[in-house]
Amino acid sequence: MSLPKVREFLDSHHIKYVVISRSVAYTAAGIAGLTHIPGRELAKTVIVKLDGELAMAVVSASQRVDLALLKAAAGAKTADLAPEFEFRERFPDCEVGAMPPFGNLYGMAVYADESLALDKEIAFNAGSHRELVRLAWEDYEKLVQPKLLRVAAAKHDAQAA
Repeated sequence: MSLPKVREFLDSHHIKYVVISRSVAYTAAGIAGLTHIPGRELAKTVIVKLDGELAMAVVSASQRVDLALLKAAAGAKTADLAPEFEFRERFPDCEVGAMPPFGNLYGMAVYADESLALDKEIAFNAGSHRELVRLAWEDYEKLVQPKLLRVAAAKHDAQAA
C-alpha cells in the first residue's frame, strides 16, 4: 500500500497520524537511526508462512521474529519466512520490504509481538523506503486487531529469524 492509500485508509477512520519523510533506508535499524525513533517503537513487517498460508509478523526494529515462538503462539504445525516471490504480487503498490503492517487490507492474519503494545505510539513503513507513518498504538490496534503474542526475540538470539 503506497502512502496515498495509507493516508486514505487512516483518514477514512478519522485517525490522527504523522508522516515522516526520510532518506532511503532499507533496514529497520537504519530507519530508526535516521528518524531518531526508538527501535522499540519502529515496527517492521515480516511476511511468514504458517501452515502454508501467508501472514504478517510485526516486531520492533530491535527484535527478530522467532519462528518457533510464532509457530507455538499461532498453533501452527509449520512456520517459515515467506520467500519474496511468493508475496510480491500481494503488495503491488509497495516496495518489497516496506509493506505496512495492515494485514487486514491484504487478507492476512497479523501476529504482533506483545512488546509493541508497551509504547503509546507505533511507526512503520508506509509502502516505500522513504516514508514512515506514526500513530497511536491504540488506533493501530483498533484498525488491525492483531493477535498480540510473544513472537519476537532479541536480534542476537541464534534461534530467531
